[in-house]
Amino acid sequence: MKMFNGKSASGSVADASRGLSGPKLIIFTCDEKTFDKNVAEIEQKFPGVPSIGCVGMSYDSAIQESGLQITAFTEGVKVRTGVLEKVSTMPARDVGRLEKDLDEIKPGKENTAIIDFCAGNDAAVLTTLRSLLDRYNLQVMGATGDAGKVSLNGKVYEDAMSYAVIKNEGGKVKSYKENIYEPMDNRQLIASKTDKAKYYLGELNGRSAKQVYMDLTGAKSDKEIIDQTFKNPLGKMIGNDVCICSIKDVAGSGLILYRQINDSDILTLLEMKNPMEVADQTVNKIRNDFSKISGIYSVNCIFRYLVLKERGELNSYLGKIAQLGPSCGLIGFGEHYNTQFVNQTMTCIVFE
Repeated sequence: MKMFNGKSASGSVADASRGLSGPKLIIFTCDEKTFDKNVAEIEQKFPGVPSIGCVGMSYDSAIQESGLQITAFTEGVKVRTGVLEKVSTMPARDVGRLEKDLDEIKPGKENTAIIDFCAGNDAAVLTTLRSLLDRYNLQVMGATGDAGKVSLNGKVYEDAMSYAVIKNEGGKVKSYKENIYEPMDNRQLIASKTDKAKYYLGELNGRSAKQVYMDLTGAKSDKEIIDQTFKNPLGKMIGNDVCICSIKDVAGSGLILYRQINDSDILTLLEMKNPMEVADQTVNKIRNDFSKISGIYSVNCIFRYLVLKERGELNSYLGKIAQLGPSCGLIGFGEHYNTQFVNQTMTCIVFE
């Protein structure tokens, strides 16, 4: 498998695709003002080539905060692309499209992955896909894009998820999740008075969720609560794993999160580890799993982008991952790791 990556700070399709020939799949990310135009231009320049795209910032070994990035798989892959529409109200309506694509691609146990871009309602979409992913033993890496738009094969969609099923014909693929937070202690916080539609968390251990968070962190105002989530997000315990649940806003005596929480979910308070030490651990883990890497495609949460940028470590972090081989990705507003929808996380797919 071979992966091409090109970028243009001005958003030029001609510049970002310079040197690209014979693509089997195009994945792209660009800013909102040029998105619709670039969707059409990419289809015009590469007619009939499967493509998916979304709005957002991109990176390779360094961040690009505006413009266009084009990633392409040029050989050694078998690809199917598609879209699930009306995901906010009927996420299961078009799942048959994906099932058909999987039947056609005949995925192997360790050589096929899905990269997806979602315009919202990610948790419900991933839950809908769970049975298919389990049946075919598929790995998923994806992101919530900005502006409520995604694209498929030259067409812009709202309230949708576009996807690419990629079978690596020259080796294996593997998904990874990197978390720079860990439980502060063994304290268990039981969620109650939740509203899944509003991503609302009303109580923790029978008390105001807002007040409990303030007591645990020392935050003294609504603004301080929102700022504090960069240092101390909540985490949902799933066995020995933890899924980060970032705080988006304060609503009365409760909290609005970036992912859904159910009554009786067990949460805990998290604290930040050293991001660069965590990056070293990720690099070592991937190196142990792969003797040769053809490409890495990843998503870093917008909150990680803000934290690493504030610490002056953003490009150093991206450079560490890029030491492994060709590496690129985007800044997302929610991350997909197999069937999990997570926050403040890096997820990636590595291709042998």
